[in-house]
Amino acid sequence: MAFRARGWRPPPPPLLLLLLWVTGQAAPVAGLGLGSDTELQIERRFVPDECPRTVRSGDFVRYHYVGTFPDGQKFDSSYDRDSTFNVFVGKGQLIVGMDQALVGMCVNERRFVKIPPTLAYGSEGVSGVIPPNSVLHFDVLLMDIWNAEDQVQIHTYFKPPSCPRTIQVSDFVRYHYNGTFLDGTLFDSSHNRMKTYDTYVGIGWLIPGMDKGLLGMCVGEKRVITIPPFLAYGEGGDDTECPRHCRRPLVFDVALLDLHNPKDGISIENKVVPENCERRSQSGDFLRYHYNGTLLDGTFFDSSYSRNRTFDTYIGQGYVIAGMDEGLLGVCIGEKRRIVVPPHLGYGEEGRGNIPGSAVLVFDIHVIDFHNPADSISVTSHYKPPDCSVLSKKGDYLKYHYNASLLDGTLLDSTWNLGKTYNIVLGSGQVVLGMDMGLREMCVGEKRTVIIPPHLGYGEAGVDGEVPGSAVLVFDIELLELVAGLPEGYMFVWNGEVSPNLFEEIDKDGNGEVLLEEFSEYIHAQVASGKGKLAPGFDAEMIVKNMFTNQDRNGDGKVVAEEFKLKDQEAKHDEL
Repeated sequence: MAFRARGWRPPPPPLLLLLLWVTGQAAPVAGLGLGSDTELQIERRFVPDECPRTVRSGDFVRYHYVGTFPDGQKFDSSYDRDSTFNVFVGKGQLIVGMDQALVGMCVNERRFVKIPPTLAYGSEGVSGVIPPNSVLHFDVLLMDIWNAEDQVQIHTYFKPPSCPRTIQVSDFVRYHYNGTFLDGTLFDSSHNRMKTYDTYVGIGWLIPGMDKGLLGMCVGEKRVITIPPFLAYGEGGDDTECPRHCRRPLVFDVALLDLHNPKDGISIENKVVPENCERRSQSGDFLRYHYNGTLLDGTFFDSSYSRNRTFDTYIGQGYVIAGMDEGLLGVCIGEKRRIVVPPHLGYGEEGRGNIPGSAVLVFDIHVIDFHNPADSISVTSHYKPPDCSVLSKKGDYLKYHYNASLLDGTLLDSTWNLGKTYNIVLGSGQVVLGMDMGLREMCVGEKRTVIIPPHLGYGEAGVDGEVPGSAVLVFDIELLELVAGLPEGYMFVWNGEVSPNLFEEIDKDGNGEVLLEEFSEYIHAQVASGKGKLAPGFDAEMIVKNMFTNQDRNGDGKVVAEEFKLKDQEAKHDEL
């Protein structure tokens, strides 16, 4: 409830019983059958199981009643007026017998009261209503009770094990409530509207009793707040939500869902921090992380795990809500942390999707990896053999084993598991650029770890079903074999002097024309004898065919002496 009294006034109470009393000896409260018609007699027909308070002299009470004569004839009833009788007890506003009969009653208790005329209207009666010397029977049901000295009563019936923070003045809260009178009658409920009540505490937005009753609550706590009318809606009640609150205590059963203060920043709780944290995230980094998103009361609203895919984003550049932009700074790869984001750094008063307005958000995150677009590869050598003088270079043919994984240790691929090496020509585009760079200047027998950022790996797209998009890759490599490549630009070189009659040697039939078959047979013979060398790692037939095509300058499928030329960029490495 966040509204205050608006001046509504109740109709005047019935005259009957009010200020009608006679003087006489007050009889003690007794049960039926304890005396004659000269004694007050009380029968407690129903007593509730819980009775935290009973009527005392000076209390203000509301009750229903039916008044009858001993023969059963009704002379008055509050039910007929559809209004309780509201009065102070023990202040002479009731007949003496009723003043006494109400003392000690519980809310929802029902009593049958027999009042002798000496404690009722005596020998005079009430003209036209109560005959002289009448014994009166009253069937009384007490609805509620309060006293001018009452304060807000708080009963906490559930408190969560962890309570890092409680409501303070000026906090903004979201809570559910059921509002009832003391007799249990429901007059309002946020549950029925399926929407929390959202308000500031302690700045006059609520009735005073609720402002006081909410202080000190934890998120998840459930409490019953009982508010006397002068700390609620006063004598007039509220003319819209509670038109019959006149002088009625109110009971609010409250469950606190979340709270924050407009001055709050994010809060961070580190759950798991890896022992080795060589680098922490900075503004401009690109992160891949998993998360579970909940409200403060634990209500789930989103999860990357349910999509089986990390959330990938730049941080510090406004790609995510301000609270997450800040909360993701300074994390380590593999770290798990909880980030609590107040609504002004989250989705604000409007909320978004299934996130309510003004909701505090809780993100439990697990950082899978991060990188910066300016990052290069990282190479760590774990072992080098004693003789490590021959280092890999562009054009070399390499055979190596590797394990490929993500930064969180997830294995992607392994040549050891397949039982065969991976073979490439370095610098030929047969592997991603980062791997090509990571295999440079490596000697046979060396073991190293190469970390490759996604822009030097498989990029934002990744490899469907194999490598996630924007993933940093880790390769543990062992180089097993290295075959030196040819100088850049060469696919075949001579190991010795080139014959001055080379065309004639190739043209074995002497017809002045060399066909592909003749050319191929000759080149393979030179390689077999060690006089020539083809570039390692490539299809030999394709190399030879390309060499022939280069010599067949007119494209007629044969090479004549005029077309035949040597490539002499380097004297010792002539190539056809």
